[in-house]
Amino acid sequence: MAAAAFSCCHGAGMVMVVVVVVVVVMAMLGGVVAGGEPPFSCGGAAAGGGQGYAFCDATLGAAERAADLVARLTAAEKVAQLGDQAAGVPRLGVPAYKWWSEALHGLATSGRGLHFDAPGSAARAATSFPQVLLTAAAFDDDLWFRIGQAIGTEARALYNIGQAEGLTMWSPNVNIFRDPRWGRGQETPGEDPTMASKYAVAFVKGMQGNSSAILQTSACCKHVTAYDLEDWNGVQRYNFNAKVTAQDLEDTYNPPFRSCVVDAKATCIMCAYTGINGVPACANADLLTKTVRGDWGLDGYIASDCDAVAIMRDAQRYTQTPEDAVAVALKAGLDMNCGTYVQQHATAAIQQGKLTEEEIDKALKNLFAIRMRLGHFDGDPRSNSVYGGLGAADICTPEHRSLALEAAMDGIVLLKNDAGILPLDRTAVASAAVIGPNANDGLALIGNYFGPPCESTTPLNGILGYIKNVRFLAGCNSAACDVAATDQAAAVASSSDYVFLFMGLSQKQESEGRDRTSLLLPGEQQSLITAVADAAKRPVILVLLTGGPVDVTFAQTNPKIGAILWAGYPGQAGGLAIARVLFGDHNPGGRLPVTWYPEEFTKVPMTDMRMRADPATGYPGRSYRFYQGKTVYKFGYGLSYSSYSRQLVSGGKPAESYTNLLASLRTTTTSEGDESYHIEEIGTDGCEQLKFPAVVEVQNHGPMDGKHSVLMYLRWPNAKGGRPTTQLIGFRSQHLKVGEKANIRFDISPCEHFSRVRKDGKKVIDRGSHYLMVDKDELEIRFEA
Repeated sequence: MAAAAFSCCHGAGMVMVVVVVVVVVMAMLGGVVAGGEPPFSCGGAAAGGGQGYAFCDATLGAAERAADLVARLTAAEKVAQLGDQAAGVPRLGVPAYKWWSEALHGLATSGRGLHFDAPGSAARAATSFPQVLLTAAAFDDDLWFRIGQAIGTEARALYNIGQAEGLTMWSPNVNIFRDPRWGRGQETPGEDPTMASKYAVAFVKGMQGNSSAILQTSACCKHVTAYDLEDWNGVQRYNFNAKVTAQDLEDTYNPPFRSCVVDAKATCIMCAYTGINGVPACANADLLTKTVRGDWGLDGYIASDCDAVAIMRDAQRYTQTPEDAVAVALKAGLDMNCGTYVQQHATAAIQQGKLTEEEIDKALKNLFAIRMRLGHFDGDPRSNSVYGGLGAADICTPEHRSLALEAAMDGIVLLKNDAGILPLDRTAVASAAVIGPNANDGLALIGNYFGPPCESTTPLNGILGYIKNVRFLAGCNSAACDVAATDQAAAVASSSDYVFLFMGLSQKQESEGRDRTSLLLPGEQQSLITAVADAAKRPVILVLLTGGPVDVTFAQTNPKIGAILWAGYPGQAGGLAIARVLFGDHNPGGRLPVTWYPEEFTKVPMTDMRMRADPATGYPGRSYRFYQGKTVYKFGYGLSYSSYSRQLVSGGKPAESYTNLLASLRTTTTSEGDESYHIEEIGTDGCEQLKFPAVVEVQNHGPMDGKHSVLMYLRWPNAKGGRPTTQLIGFRSQHLKVGEKANIRFDISPCEHFSRVRKDGKKVIDRGSHYLMVDKDELEIRFEA
């Protein structure tokens, strides 16, 4: 018997428990062993048999099979299934299972289920794509789908070769990046709910596969809901009570999760640590049962963030006893707790009359139904006709490596390019200085939630592929830059033809469990950059590797800093992607997925969850939709080496096509005197009738071919009633050769795109004018009988 200590909290770890791993039993029940056999049940080689039971009958539905299996379990066996490490049931041939695996931007070792370092492993690495925020900057949902598809393929391949003990991936993170200081904002698609929703749909569909017979993997959208604080000013995510209005919940925090379930058919939702208006998310029946499973129709399971149930009692003081915490969570709709707390206390909760075995059965049916849909009870997965042929050769493929490079290049945002200093002509660069703590650090490329990458190209190595006469100096002791070699860096810069500075942040400044207190570059970075720029022969090029935004006003306004690029955490191919942009082998087209705020924004408490501004108290609001303060760079900002034009050329539909429909509906009048139609009264058929196309003509005026993203917004005539200033309603990405024109179609749904949320959380469409916007070009659409 071997005992091992594991951190039980999701990612960061809070409660330390001792987990006893019985190696012999794990091997017997199909856990990952050196032999490389995947775990499964039913079929000739399954441990313990299982043949002849209804749960082994693949012709039956997943729910029926799950119900049959649950009915055969003893009470003790049932309770043992309620943690992320579910015990095996030898007498039924059911193998042990590990629910917790991570796949945020590639297969990660952060969970318990994926392994790359065991003796005899056929796969030692997996493709490491850019951290999500950089990928989001491409504004390309086809790219996001292909990344999800590649990760899902590699997960299934890893499972088939016996290096994965589960196919339930606790990704993506689609929380709204509400505050620029949030340490986990890097994991998300940004601050806009429309964009986050589209990312969720694309990524989840890619991950889960397109087979109706079997899931490729199970994707889990986390963390519902209004979770975006780690540790700020003494307030931790474990004890934070987010006070959120019905209006903000409906139009900001919940839409990505709704899209996960309704549009992408995600098979899991994870509830957050956060208390929402006094009720922990994982104990909130209105959220989990009424909304997620009821209104949205989740066909899957609900997992807690790690130790969230224990935290209800120990940190939040929401319940008095462990048994109360377990009971309230399962009754609210939770199916599985990451950690051992529910497994430890559920039996006592039943004995005390606080929980029934039937309530546990309900959770287990949801859990086992997912395992049925993953094919875990269909015999050897390598015999499966859909995914059985996947193996080690399908991990780190040339196609996946190329996709990682494409994603990094497409996400890089050009923030400044004075006098067209970029792109550089490699033949004209006699020598170069590469300076900065992020220039030659492989870990700076891959953010958090990562596994071993297939390969890694640092920015220094990327530049060495173009220029051979390069001098390198880190310049700082780390990204924290507590100690800077400023004089030495200036001397190197003064003797070089061109200077590249690779600065920014690291997981020591922003990460799970760690929020920032400042938006400035850390330590001595700013003074180092300024000194190097002053010493250089010509304007320097600054590349920022960060997750969240930084206030670089000093660089924005300094003429000796000729160009600024934001490269996020760009993944295994990040250095090559950056070099290709710098030297013109790729035309940058990324756009910022978040607002870059000035340092003064840090005066706003992170704990204030309001999205909308309150001028009476000086509260500036949050995100481009509501913020009323100064910005360093705006949401959607990004330069290119080419000039593009965009023009709305058509939109709307004849008024008579919807006049009769609207005439039959009643309107309500707001306190501001505006009239509106209720979405619920328009109905599904009516909403379909109102849809129309809008077309944008876009042209590349050169001088380079490039990929260009067109963003379409909606503007209301005024911001009364809490309306956003503008709202992104769609985006399309198009590759255009020099001189080429293209007509890009947007499908407009007034019920979705023209609606707004009232203070009571109800969605309405205002009667009157609505304006489609692309840049400064507007098209008025009147919505009235």
